Parts: sequence; C-alpha cells; structure tokens
Amino acid sequence: MRSVAAALIVVAGGAVVAGISARRAAVTDGQAEPLAVTVRTAVTTVRESVRRRVRQRADAAVFASSPASAPSGAASATSSAGTSAGAWPGVAPGGPVSPSGTQPTTGQSLRRPAGARGFVPALEGIRGLAAVGVLTTHVAFVTRASSGSPVKRLFGRLDLAVAVFFAKSGFLLWRTHADHARKDKPGTARPTREYLRSRVVRIMPAYAVLVAAAMLLLKQNHVNGPGSWIANLTLTQIYTSNFLVAGLTHAWSLAVEMAYYLAFPLLWTAMKDLRGDTARWRIPAIVAFGASGLLFPMFPWHVLGLLPADVNLQILPPAFTAWFAAGMLLAEVATAPPGTLVRMCRDRVSRWGWWIAGGAALVATTVPGWFTEGFVHPGPIEFAARTGLAGTMAFLVLAPVVLAPEGTRFPILESMPLQKVGTWSYGIFLWHQLVLLAAFPLTRTRLWDRRMGVIWPVTVAGSLVVGAASHRWLEEPARKALERR
Repeated sequence: MRSVAAALIVVAGGAVVAGISARRAAVTDGQAEPLAVTVRTAVTTVRESVRRRVRQRADAAVFASSPASAPSGAASATSSAGTSAGAWPGVAPGGPVSPSGTQPTTGQSLRRPAGARGFVPALEGIRGLAAVGVLTTHVAFVTRASSGSPVKRLFGRLDLAVAVFFAKSGFLLWRTHADHARKDKPGTARPTREYLRSRVVRIMPAYAVLVAAAMLLLKQNHVNGPGSWIANLTLTQIYTSNFLVAGLTHAWSLAVEMAYYLAFPLLWTAMKDLRGDTARWRIPAIVAFGASGLLFPMFPWHVLGLLPADVNLQILPPAFTAWFAAGMLLAEVATAPPGTLVRMCRDRVSRWGWWIAGGAALVATTVPGWFTEGFVHPGPIEFAARTGLAGTMAFLVLAPVVLAPEGTRFPILESMPLQKVGTWSYGIFLWHQLVLLAAFPLTRTRLWDRRMGVIWPVTVAGSLVVGAASHRWLEEPARKALERR
C-alpha cells in the first residue's frame, strides 16, 4: 500500500509541476497575469459584481413601477457583437487576449500544436522505444525475470507499451477527421476505400511472410492445420480458442489493431455531424467510447451465453477502446483552438511533469498489492484498472509531443538512432519472437533459464538487424508495388 501511495504522490507531483510550469509560461507570454494581479482582479470583479446586482435590483424596482417597458431587442444587441463564425474563443483578430484585455507581444501563443498536422519526428522515437519495451517483456517472461522484485515486475509490465502503439494509431488516423470537423466541413475527410487499402498495404505483406516463416520454420507448428493458417493469416485468431501459435503469440495486438482499422470509418461517419459549433461534443463522445472498454470485461458475456466460453474476453477489441480513445482525444485537442492542455505542454519542465506522471501510472501497475505479477490472467476489475492506467500512461507520454508548439525539438527522441529504431519498429515487433526463440540455442541457453542478461542483448541486436532488413527489402518494396496498382 505504501508503494501505491508513493506512485499516486508522484502522479500528483507531476501534475502540479505541469500546472505551475504552464502558469509560468502563460504569464511570460502575456496570456495570464501574475498571481497577485489575478487575486486583485478577482476581488475587484467580485466587488463590481455585487454593486452591479444592487443597481440591477434598484432599476428593476423602478421598472416595475414604470408604465413603459424597454424595447425587447435592445438587450440582445450586444450578445453577438464581436463574434464571427469559426473564431477561436478568447482570440482577437490580432492575437489572443490576456485576462487583462491586452494582447501578448509574442507570437508563440499562436503556434499550433506540433501534432496538428504533418509528420512528428518525436513520435517515431517513442514508437521505437515502445517496440523495445514489448520485446523486453517477452524476454523477461521466458527467462523468468518478470516477477519477484520491483525491477522484474517493471520488466513484466512493459508489454503495456502496446497501449502507446494503439494510442498513436488512434491519434494519426483520427486527426484528419477531427480537423475536418473543426473546420465545419461536411461529410468525412477521407474516402473509406482509400483508407482501408492503405492500412492493408502497410500491415499485411510483411505479416503474411511472418506467418509463413513461423509455421514452416518452427517444428512445433507443423501440427497446425489449415484452420490455424487461415485464422492467423486473416488476423482472426483472437476470436478462436486456440490462438497461441509459436512465434505468433504477440500477433493478437495486430488482430485488435486491424479490428479498429475496420471500425474507424464507422466511428467517424457516426460523428460526422458533430462539426463546427457542435464539435465540442466530440470529446465527450470519445470519452464515453473509451470508458466502454473498461466496462466490457466486467460484463458476464460467458454466463449469459453471449460469447463462447473458450474465447478470451481480455484480447477482444472492445476491451481496448480506452487505448485508442487516448489517441483520438489527443487528435481532437491538437486540432481544436489551443486551450489549457496545450498550454501545459509548452514548457520543458511542464513536459517532464507529464512524462513523470505517465511513468508513475505504469509503475502503479506493478504494485503487488493491487495487481498480479507476470503473465497471470487477471480478474475483470484488475484488468479494467490495468487497462485504464495503461491508457492514461499512453496519453501522458504522447501529449507533450503532439501538443507542444509546432517546431519544438526533442533531441533524444529525434536522434538518429531512435529515428532508425522507430522506422524499423514494425519489423522489430513482427520478428522479435522468432529472433528470441533463436537466441536460446545460439547462446547455448535452455528455455526458462534465468539468463535475461544474455538473451536480451542478443534478441535486441538480432531484432534490429531483421527489422531493418524487413523494412528495406519487404515492407517498403511491397508498399510501393501495391500502391502503384
């Protein structure tokens, strides 16, 4: 329990640091006043409000005794004055207005978030780190290093980096449609057929080669019949009872991602009328969508006979709405007029506050008093709590990058090594299980031996090489060839 309290304190501390830093940046840019001025202004505002109410009551008494009344349209003349369609709240034609009514002298407040459009290099670095995190958990599991100590428990929960992959996909795939709605454009931003084709071209060629390699190269898979081949090739294995195939156990996440690729056109079509003035309802709708995934594993689907008893609820797509919703929310915030969340990502200290809070959310999932260790099937409540914390972690990790001012640099995430790892990350993710299985005989180690220090570097090095080769000679050639058709 002390560990849980410590984790929560770190989360709160990160939030406080972010808030203080955002306030300081806002004061510097002229978007907010110093605290003393704010307090003095608030006191003056309250005093004037009281005086105004006293005058209104006196006027009302005089009006009630008067035989005439004021023209009905007079009071509404100023209600729409100075307002233009599509204008950002709190932004004057010459720039944003501070609480004191003056415009800041700097143009930084007008800079849109980095994730509002185009390629974000830092996201590539984060994706590379996430791929290595998932790899680390799989190595820890087969070397019995995923439980027993705080560090090992952290190794065992780095698989939650999958939440970062899902949130990043949600952000990139939703961003165009969020911007489309904010600009009050009718319909959807992208043709469904074109979108689905791009997703299949990106995912399936390299994955199909992986399935063939795992089925043919691993002797334990030679007993698998046509049904197993078809289920894995079509990414429908998670809807069956026997989905665990050597070298392909990690592909459950690709099956979930493919399900959301198919669902996104339905989601953005359902929300296409929430645009312009009603676009503010998009965020509550997405929050509700994300919350549904936390409730899904708690519903007695098996007891009511609504799902087969041998299907695992905890790998079905509806269980992960919170992870995709985290990215969708960031897309909505990044394309909306800059608000509090954007201001809280402008300062370097503030961004570190977000990342510290995100790390604390991940660490909280390793606390034995709350969560089981290693690869143990959790109960519905525990699974929902873990999923919710992972979604929170993904949001907190990605937000400082996509909501920072356009042009902000992240030297580590944008460094050449991490950019390369990010570029190769899909291949690393695909092939690392086969590389991991090959690392044992290569290092003369038996499966389950406690030699993570030996197996991990060999698996990382091998996965980098195979991932780079997959990207250069398989993924990119297949993409170019299929896109020309």
